[in-house]
Amino acid sequence: MSSNYKIKLSALTTENAEPDAKSLLESAKKNLGFIPNMYAYMANAPILLDSYLYAYALFRQKSGFTSVEQEVIFLTISKENGCHYCVAAHSFVGDAMSKVPSEVTDAIREGITIPDAKLQALSAYTKVLLNSRGHPCEASTAAFFAAGYSETDILNIIQAISVKVLSNYANHLFQTPLDDVFKARAWQETSQTQTCDTGKCNA
Repeated sequence: MSSNYKIKLSALTTENAEPDAKSLLESAKKNLGFIPNMYAYMANAPILLDSYLYAYALFRQKSGFTSVEQEVIFLTISKENGCHYCVAAHSFVGDAMSKVPSEVTDAIREGITIPDAKLQALSAYTKVLLNSRGHPCEASTAAFFAAGYSETDILNIIQAISVKVLSNYANHLFQTPLDDVFKARAWQETSQTQTCDTGKCNA
């Protein structure tokens, strides 16, 4: 999904970022070995980057989902939101770190059924919760529970949605270029493009 407006602020570095953002960028470089382009742009608003990193870490550490399930949730949300950067990034992380089977990652990217019933149920319910704006129907929720998930899991998916709102929306507005490490898993939304008409954006 392409945004009608592109924020003109430049990506920041540890040399020109504000002190609060500088420390976050320095930590990222130490932990990852590089500063992701997404972080460099989000650093223009230190509270945005700080909130993202904090909420992301909480989900990774305390959501109760396995690393594979976490990637399914993040990748599903990013795909639904049309975020080219996060779909590529989470595909890479899924391959290299979370050990998500490629057929699972590719199914989400392509919008087809995941060849694992429980992960399919998780992805499907994540879509429902996201696209209904937190108003899932009884039937979809019953199917989610039948797959072995709980009401607490619903709340933890909301946490993931909040994390991806921060990153997906920022990437739309910055049209964040992919880092070289993610380019092998590049993805582009083709079915949803926003246009503006008389001051209103329509999907």
